[in-house]
Amino acid sequence: MSRKYKIHNQEKLYFVTFTIVQWIDLFSRQVYRDIFLDSLKFCQIKKGLDLCAYCIMSSHIHLILGRNGDQKLEDIIRDIKKYTSVKIIQTIKESQEESRRIFLLHHFSKAGNSNPNNSIYQVWQQHNHPIELNTNEKVHRCLNYIHNNPVVAGIVLSPEEYLYSSAKNYARHPETLIDVILID
Repeated sequence: MSRKYKIHNQEKLYFVTFTIVQWIDLFSRQVYRDIFLDSLKFCQIKKGLDLCAYCIMSSHIHLILGRNGDQKLEDIIRDIKKYTSVKIIQTIKESQEESRRIFLLHHFSKAGNSNPNNSIYQVWQQHNHPIELNTNEKVHRCLNYIHNNPVVAGIVLSPEEYLYSSAKNYARHPETLIDVILID
């Protein structure tokens, strides 16, 4: 992997993207979005995750992350992806409502079998492409990119209308899904 896409400074914020294998629209279902949000909440409380921005799209998630504890940021990211992968697969297998069960398990199994780092299933693409946000310009560009993602996709007209995004937090909306550390 290129040195360009590694976390070098644990004290900085990073822009990362988590993408479902083959860009499958997994997060079109609320149950999977909730699994991801619960994992973030857990990591905020137990692992020292500083979540500054997020946007859950149908096939990928954008985040601005940092840390406030001893755990390395790449370890927190690994734990989020590992936990959510296991929980998502378990939910797919157990859900009577999941009409895409065979399709999802087939594609996640195919991805897992072709990757020696996985045992059976692979939900997430391996790369996160962390970008260190070492200037105010980079921070604000990434923040705007994250929050405008649903607007560009034609889902909403303004960023704060999108429920699964920190744009509501930044708009000081009283009802948000998860707490974030606002970037000035």
